[in-house]
Amino acid sequence: MTPRILLTEPIAAAGLDLLRAVGDVHLAHVTDPVALAAGPLATADALVVRSSPVTAGMLESARRLRVVGRHGAGLDGIDLVAAERLGVPVVSTPGANAESVAEFVVLAALTLARQLPAAVTSLARGDFPTGRSLPGAVVAAGLTGTMLAGRTLGLVGLGAIGRGVAVRARALGMTVLGYDVAVTAPPEGVRLVGLTDLLREADVVSLHVPQTAQTTGLVGAAALAGMRPDAILVNTARAGVVDHPAVLAALDSGRLRGYAVDVFAPEPPDPDDPLLHHPRVLATPHMAAMTHDALDAMAVAVARGVIAHLQAPEGNEP
Repeated sequence: MTPRILLTEPIAAAGLDLLRAVGDVHLAHVTDPVALAAGPLATADALVVRSSPVTAGMLESARRLRVVGRHGAGLDGIDLVAAERLGVPVVSTPGANAESVAEFVVLAALTLARQLPAAVTSLARGDFPTGRSLPGAVVAAGLTGTMLAGRTLGLVGLGAIGRGVAVRARALGMTVLGYDVAVTAPPEGVRLVGLTDLLREADVVSLHVPQTAQTTGLVGAAALAGMRPDAILVNTARAGVVDHPAVLAALDSGRLRGYAVDVFAPEPPDPDDPLLHHPRVLATPHMAAMTHDALDAMAVAVARGVIAHLQAPEGNEP
């Protein structure tokens, strides 16, 4: 019997072609858990999602379901307890988007260090007076940036993305510190330190941990108070790892120079969310992994993971 593979949203053609070669692929164009549980999931042998949730109700409604594929690395949106209880394996794509996200982290840090959002806005608004040089006007407007070379980067989490950021930061001439409770042997050129020391010493702090009970609110008022007052914080991990009201307070009080955030809860964020409008915040729409290269890699990886389970002999899943 040809397996029925349900995708909540499209993925890159490279992955779709692999899935279509082994099964009957249906695109729901729906991510609402209730709507999925009420209809499309009933006959699905495999489910592939991007960043949308997979709830216990969804899994319980899918009597034929043999595997869930997550197009991405994080699994915090999937009810793993329910999946284990129901015997439904979950596959994801760790590492497939690491290079793309690592590049984005460096881009975000440079953007804030050089005050690009404010400078671009000022130029477009006509804020610079005539009769003087633009470089002189930039200095007069307080838009002088800082280099990353010679500064210190602190990586909270040393998985594939964190290691990729470390390589790029070292190439820029940065000193790299790392904190990861699961790592005992650091990557080349990274010095392992405690979280308190990392926050105190780093000019740029970048977060690369999953959101768990232990990491939720990890960067709150106390952590921010321990950071350098001119530091930059970059969050491409998960929204809940950071206490956003505390970040806004730190920005307004001068305890934090800038915040780059690519993740929100909920997504998309409320258009009135003050993070989107703060002059020292670079807020982007969960796009760190959104390159053609990473999307192809994630699509192929999730398709292969799903296919491996669909084609495995019953009782002998990979």
